[in-house]
Amino acid sequence: MWLLATSGFLQQLPPIPVVADTVNSVVASVAMSPAPAAVAALPPAADAAPTAGPLEPAPWPRWSPSLAAADSAEPQRPRAVEMSEGYHLRLTIHYIASFATLPLFVAEYIVGTKLYNDYPAVSSSQQSLRNTHRVIALGVAGLFAVNTVTGAWNLWDTRKDSKGALRRYLHSGLMFAADAGFVATGLTAPHGGHRLTSTPANRSLHRTLAIGSMGTALASYAMMLIWRN
Repeated sequence: MWLLATSGFLQQLPPIPVVADTVNSVVASVAMSPAPAAVAALPPAADAAPTAGPLEPAPWPRWSPSLAAADSAEPQRPRAVEMSEGYHLRLTIHYIASFATLPLFVAEYIVGTKLYNDYPAVSSSQQSLRNTHRVIALGVAGLFAVNTVTGAWNLWDTRKDSKGALRRYLHSGLMFAADAGFVATGLTAPHGGHRLTSTPANRSLHRTLAIGSMGTALASYAMMLIWRN
């Protein structure tokens, strides 16, 4: 026991670091280091590798409520326009009456031109031409009445359909103008109820109204055949 105690006592103890000396050395090292501004002012070494800056988070797309609503909204379908049950039947009758009017126009023009050139000759053939002229005129008036009713009815049925509206309204306006022209033509007929065409000027007016009305109707027909929706 005594030997062990004396051997441990005689051993050399390790030096204990002095706290004051450590603090003084740290202060001296900080004092000797260059200031931050001076360090920034020093030029970088030629062989120094470039240093990367601080990493920034990747930009995320911003969510916009308006854009999200616009993307999620479904495209609106065109609103269906309901037609009455008789629309297609009236349209078929309208087509047939329109094409049936064309040969009547040709016949009326031929007979009317002959009567205009031979006036006021009185003969059996002249009287026959006058009767034929009246019959053809009544046929034209009847077909125009059918076309006016069926066309105006279908125009009312398609009033809410914007597709082809300009085409339909132009056609209807021309046909109403032709209707008015044919009424004026009948009122100025030489053997009509008013007998306004006893003079050459009045007969010329009757002829001009008839040709103008037929030309307006033909222009309206051609427009509907050429101008498609």
